[in-house]
Amino acid sequence: MLNIVLFEPEIPTNTGNIMRTCVATNTKLHLIKPLGFSLDEKSVKRSGVNYIDKLEYFVYENWNDFINKNNGDFYFFTRYGHKPHTSFDYSDINKDIYLIFGKESTGIPKQILRPNIDKCMRIPMSSNVRSLNLSNCCAIVLYEVLRQQNYRDLLFEEPHKDKDYINLD
Repeated sequence: MLNIVLFEPEIPTNTGNIMRTCVATNTKLHLIKPLGFSLDEKSVKRSGVNYIDKLEYFVYENWNDFINKNNGDFYFFTRYGHKPHTSFDYSDINKDIYLIFGKESTGIPKQILRPNIDKCMRIPMSSNVRSLNLSNCCAIVLYEVLRQQNYRDLLFEEPHKDKDYINLD
């Protein structure tokens, strides 16, 4: 199973966009408190559109609560990483994979990263910016994992062909 983990997310629209991406990819979402917003805020629902009812998500009181309840391969995304996100093999569909992202302002605390340095990575980018938008990062990395797993259980064709579908063949 694929999992996105947000450590103390601060911006509701980012989390809403990530919620929608999780629904689109059959990915579970894990939110570690404190959250910078309430889950019933309009902006979260607006970003997640009307798909939030299809989202499988969990909320944890803190990092220890999360690690005590979850097992699998943990991957950490941080500006301190020295390996690109494409350098890992995510192809084993029998593994539980957790893609862990930090809060928008400060990322994942160093005390969490240090013991996991071999699983820390960053998305390559120019020196003109410090980081990409959190929801974009989640999508980039998640789709790399899905690519390596041949997009298991995802559709390659439009599921609603009966609604104004135009055949381009």
